[in-house]
Amino acid sequence: MKKNKIVERAVHGVFLILGLLTLGCVLLITVYLIISGIPAIKEIGLFDFLFGTRWASTAEEPSYGILPFILTSIYGTAGAIVIGVPIGFFSAVYLSKFAAPKIKGFMENAVSLLAGIPSVVYGLVGMLVLVPGIRTLFDIPDGASLAAAIIVLAIMILPSIIKVSMTALEAVPKEYEDASLALGATPVETCFRVSVPAAKSGIAAAVVLGVGRAIGEAMAVMMVSGNVPNMPSLFQSVRFLTTAVASEMSYSSGLQQQALFSIALVLFLFIMLINAVLNFFLKKENC
Repeated sequence: MKKNKIVERAVHGVFLILGLLTLGCVLLITVYLIISGIPAIKEIGLFDFLFGTRWASTAEEPSYGILPFILTSIYGTAGAIVIGVPIGFFSAVYLSKFAAPKIKGFMENAVSLLAGIPSVVYGLVGMLVLVPGIRTLFDIPDGASLAAAIIVLAIMILPSIIKVSMTALEAVPKEYEDASLALGATPVETCFRVSVPAAKSGIAAAVVLGVGRAIGEAMAVMMVSGNVPNMPSLFQSVRFLTTAVASEMSYSSGLQQQALFSIALVLFLFIMLINAVLNFFLKKENC
């Protein structure tokens, strides 16, 4: 008994240390971004930085307005969620509740394979297939656009949404569903009126993961969006917050480099705000 207690306390201690280490890493990143990003915001001016519509960091008279990047990230993420969440959710419902075992096994392997594909491959396929397709279909000069980025992001968030939603739906006790069926409800009614509400916290977590993946993606988006600092338009080349940092950091210096750290700080705070809002509403619903 004493030996088991010692082992249990040791395991608890290891878990506590790992948890504190994770928290410490988050705090370290937060402090570093604040220290690195605040000087540029002070020099440029908060209003000019956040609401300026022109980004020309290498011009003779540089301008550091990131409003186009902020709006592009918001529109791109929202578009990906609007497309990806319904597809991912209904796919998870079908696979977890209605699909035959063989179909379910095949589709689960396909989703796992989709999750393992590197971002650059998504970008490459999008650049070689999707971008020319949009250019031809809509008869526009260049298919590298916000629309292409939204489609690529929607595809990229599907594995997270499907797998986490499936796990949540399969964790619903079978007794709930049996009771609903015994009361005369159809399998579809049981699924959407019993299973889905019971698994809503897990499904919401899947959506949060999808939002995080969509906001944080850089390489694939850079390859299909055109990476031009324009105000967002569906069929125009655009630049996201993530791609703004990734595309210029390698050759930046001075105020330009500090401004890129400020963009990273804005992106970090943006993600934290979204997570806080989503968690607030989830806890409110659970109460």
